[in-house]
Amino acid sequence: MNNSVIFNLPVKDLEKSRAFFSALGFSFKPEFCSQDAAFMRIAGDTVQAMLMTESFFTSLTFKPVAQAKECNEVIICLSCESRAEVDSLVAKALAAGGSTPHPPEDHGLMYHQGFQDIDGHLWNLVWSAPQE
Repeated sequence: MNNSVIFNLPVKDLEKSRAFFSALGFSFKPEFCSQDAAFMRIAGDTVQAMLMTESFFTSLTFKPVAQAKECNEVIICLSCESRAEVDSLVAKALAAGGSTPHPPEDHGLMYHQGFQDIDGHLWNLVWSAPQE
């Protein structure tokens, strides 16, 4: 089995979504981008996403597209290397037009905060203390 995760996300405006995620420091593989989709690297070749226009996304399924600003189907969780990285990514998301669904939570050995992207998808960022 391959050790990478690629998930597909429907977006309202592909260019605005690319700009949003670029502001967070994510990069795109131009050879896999078109007017309908953009292949985004989140963590190198380990975690990646395909941002798809809603019309292209619906061509791949027989189900209606969940409107992420109205209901939730998934929360994307990314581990971070530090509390500072959690805070930095949330700050970048806010500056790029995202919002925060809740205040940061500090549980001592675990710290997390999240953001909602411009299409309403929820992203949770987590740092956990190294275990000895």
